[in-house]
Amino acid sequence: MLYYVIALIVIVLDQVTKFAVVKNMALGESIPLIPGVFHLTSHRNMGAAFGILQNQRWLFVVITLVVVVGIIVTLYRIGRKLPVTSLGLALVLGGAIGNFIDRVSTGQVVDFLDFTLIRFPIFNVADSAITVGVILLLWDVLTESRRNRR
Repeated sequence: MLYYVIALIVIVLDQVTKFAVVKNMALGESIPLIPGVFHLTSHRNMGAAFGILQNQRWLFVVITLVVVVGIIVTLYRIGRKLPVTSLGLALVLGGAIGNFIDRVSTGQVVDFLDFTLIRFPIFNVADSAITVGVILLLWDVLTESRRNRR
């Protein structure tokens, strides 16, 4: 149950921050928090990560549904037996659902976190959760394979 709560926290945080951006910023508006380094920039993305596969809304909806069902089944099966894997899956689940809500409701994902210093693509809380979740999953797989070799 803990991991579903974590996913829910990610979803709520993602949706609240996106709502605040949509309501308080014009599209394209940029607010420097650390000038030249980090800005809040109101942006919309109709594709996947880094803007790839633009205008493939229904492809993303179907893929997300499959991924969400797979994660829910996996979390149910492994529960607390593999805490790092479960945490990674919970973060990916929350992030996937957060962006899914945007795609289904408006056809585009609200992005706003903008590292201007390195010109990294603008992203959001859901993207961050997915990235951290995948890193945790990879880390767990790599450390587990090392333990198995010993």
